[in-house]
Amino acid sequence: MLCSAAAMADCQIGTIPFSVFRFVFFILVSSSLTLFCSAADTITRNQTIRDGETLVSKGQNYELGFFGHENSTSRFVGIWFRNITVKTFIWVANRENPVSDKAGVLTIGSDGNLVVLDGNGRPLWSSNVSLSSENSTAKLDDDGSLILTSSDGKSHWQSFDYPTDTFLPGMKVVVNRLKGENRAFTSWKAETDPSPGNYSMGVDPRGSPQIVIWEGSRRRWRSGPWNSLTFNGIPNMSSANLLYGFRLSNEEEDESRYFTYTPLNVSDKMMFRIRWDGFEEQLRWEEENKKWSVMQSQPDKNNDCELYNKCGNFAICSSWESPICSCMQGFVPKNWEEWRRGKWEEGCSRRTPLLCQRNSTGTQEGGDEDGFASVKCAKLPDFGDLVRVDNTDNCKGKCSSDCNCTAYSYVNGIGCLIWSGELLDVQHFTKGGNTLYIRLAHSDLGGKKSLSTVLIVTITIVGAVFLGLFICLAWRFKSKLKVLPSTATSTTTTSLGWRRSNEIPPYDASKSAEISTELSGPVDLGIEGNQVNGPDLPMFNFNCIAATTNNFSEENKLGQGGFGLVYKGTLPGGQEIAVKRLSRKSGQGLEEFKNEIILIAKLQHRNLVRLLGCCIQGEEKMLLYEYMPNKSLDSFIFDLDKQALLDWKKRYTIIEGIARGLLYLHRDSRLRIIHRDLKASNILLDEDLNPKISDFGMARIFGGNQNEANTNRVVGTYGYMAPEYAMEGLFSVKSDVYSFGVLLLEIVSGRRNISYRSTEYASLLAYAWQLWSEGRAAELIDASIAETCSRNEVLRCIHVGMLCVQDSPGYRPTMSSVVLMLESETANLPLPRQPTFTSMRGHIDSDLFSEGYENASLNDMTVTMVVDGR
Repeated sequence: MLCSAAAMADCQIGTIPFSVFRFVFFILVSSSLTLFCSAADTITRNQTIRDGETLVSKGQNYELGFFGHENSTSRFVGIWFRNITVKTFIWVANRENPVSDKAGVLTIGSDGNLVVLDGNGRPLWSSNVSLSSENSTAKLDDDGSLILTSSDGKSHWQSFDYPTDTFLPGMKVVVNRLKGENRAFTSWKAETDPSPGNYSMGVDPRGSPQIVIWEGSRRRWRSGPWNSLTFNGIPNMSSANLLYGFRLSNEEEDESRYFTYTPLNVSDKMMFRIRWDGFEEQLRWEEENKKWSVMQSQPDKNNDCELYNKCGNFAICSSWESPICSCMQGFVPKNWEEWRRGKWEEGCSRRTPLLCQRNSTGTQEGGDEDGFASVKCAKLPDFGDLVRVDNTDNCKGKCSSDCNCTAYSYVNGIGCLIWSGELLDVQHFTKGGNTLYIRLAHSDLGGKKSLSTVLIVTITIVGAVFLGLFICLAWRFKSKLKVLPSTATSTTTTSLGWRRSNEIPPYDASKSAEISTELSGPVDLGIEGNQVNGPDLPMFNFNCIAATTNNFSEENKLGQGGFGLVYKGTLPGGQEIAVKRLSRKSGQGLEEFKNEIILIAKLQHRNLVRLLGCCIQGEEKMLLYEYMPNKSLDSFIFDLDKQALLDWKKRYTIIEGIARGLLYLHRDSRLRIIHRDLKASNILLDEDLNPKISDFGMARIFGGNQNEANTNRVVGTYGYMAPEYAMEGLFSVKSDVYSFGVLLLEIVSGRRNISYRSTEYASLLAYAWQLWSEGRAAELIDASIAETCSRNEVLRCIHVGMLCVQDSPGYRPTMSSVVLMLESETANLPLPRQPTFTSMRGHIDSDLFSEGYENASLNDMTVTMVVDGR
């Protein structure tokens, strides 16, 4: 009995420490788990990740640890997608020096660098950067990047800068012409061996950047040049939903740019990978099917033309033809016997030497000039050089003047590309691509070209005859003007004393010196330290203009803007003109007057209004333009009675015309112009309702390498001003893009941006975004065109408009991209970000709109607000 009691006592005594132990153990384990979970994505000094342990990103998207494959003892440190059934690796650290067993560790070394050590402590891999502090931290970010930071929070190294075979959204691929090719990605050696393989993928920056796949040192495939929206050599890119996330950044101080990619749906698991067998794939994870789907693969396994220079030099590969290879016009196979056997590697050679080549060798003097044969829908040749010229004609001239030039192409979004020497890797597509102009000897141009030459000669001769007749008539007319009739009827005057227009010389040569002096002062439109030369414009006689406008009579008045009154006139030859007369009370002055003369006199484009001349006499200052019988765009789209006159087809033509005009100003003109006052009242319509951009009084010239400028004098019209311009005075080509976006939405909706001031929405932009975000964008369409318009085209325009009015200039497309987006029927566009810059309305309306600057008129050529922030 005592023993039993003693035993019981012993049991009770033994139970107490065991319970306490369990409690303490539970607390310790819980604390350890909490500590581990809070630091699961981070490794600090003196911590290690051993084989079998992992780091997990905060959002559970990615995991880092050791891995290997069956039938191999080699172990690697890598990052892979977490929570998907197919283990997919995106980065490998020690791919050249694997750990031979499971004794390896990942840690932060004594110098603060990340290191992979084997079981003996021997380093196999290191981040190998200079650190300001040894107390560094490595964190696995939720975008898949491993980032090494010092104690001050500065990032010194990240795995995204040292990729292996995979390109992820968020990565930057460097494009730098000075540094040359960037072979950023290297394939695995085999499907289960992450050691560096024989294939690499990256960017060739020459000309316009392009993606290239190399096999060793030899090219295997290339994408063709980038045109700001697509790659020229991928004709199906416009229909591939997820390819439209590519963006090329603006050039930085070291002349570097970066390719980035943003998926249409940011929640998608996406990647681009160069496979071990040399094929690049774009992959998207399908959660419902638990597999990776291949969105596209390059080169196409079913298309031999995708392989680099399949047909040799000066040949064209057409996948739908048999045989697939043919020599370019004017070229013949180098080896006929091999060519007939289907061995095309030797390519083709020129049938007839070019004229300059014959002359340089002394084999022949003289002869007909060389010409160009066109190849449409072509993948442009490799190794093109970018030349800074304005248009296709100048591009052709640049090639013609260089004996080494063999071809040229002028591409929207790129500019002028020319090729010297042999033409390599040219494909012919059924659609897409660009037009390539190949330089040929005259005898190889063919009958069509000969016929064209005859036609050109005929037209030239006929033109010369008509020019001679015109000169004779002009001389006779000038002689008559010199002699004033002496009869009373021929010397009648107006009530103000001016003679009628058929008695007054229209041009006033005596004013040339005076005007040249007056326009020689500084004008706030040039590049600093590089003034623009004055204009070469006809200077009209004031009395002549007064007579042509019937002494500026009320019945000839077309409208009134910030510049002053606008009148209709008729020159002695019968040409109708619009006369802008500077008002002494105008918010604009001599500076804007000079600005417009100097700028618009140097611009020539079908979508820009044409300046015919000017008049400066005393305090009178006038500009003479071609007359636009249909006044301005706002007189149609904001007038309930006239809205229906502009059907959707015509509105779409107007949108495209404005876009092309802006593209000319931003990129293709001799001067790079920022308009700064684009709005509906500054878009004039000719007799066929074609748009003409007018009013360049507020415009500025940019230098060739200048992307942004600052002004302390904010000019323009609220409602069309970009946020960064209205608030900070910063303007760039993206300021005009913002104004174009507002104008585009106004054309689609038939409503002014500021017409929503009395509603729950701050502006048309706020209303458009509300409809867009709710999938009701079609409700924005003007009721007068809703039943007859092309719904897809209108919705596409709304989409483009929303992209243009994004708050950040960096998110807005360039006008070259806008033109491509408008003209491409199948392109999928990126999603816009919400425009939030709408709060300014409540602060400025009472101050600015009460002044009455926004009065509509029949020909409101400049309704402009000038706010001096000095």
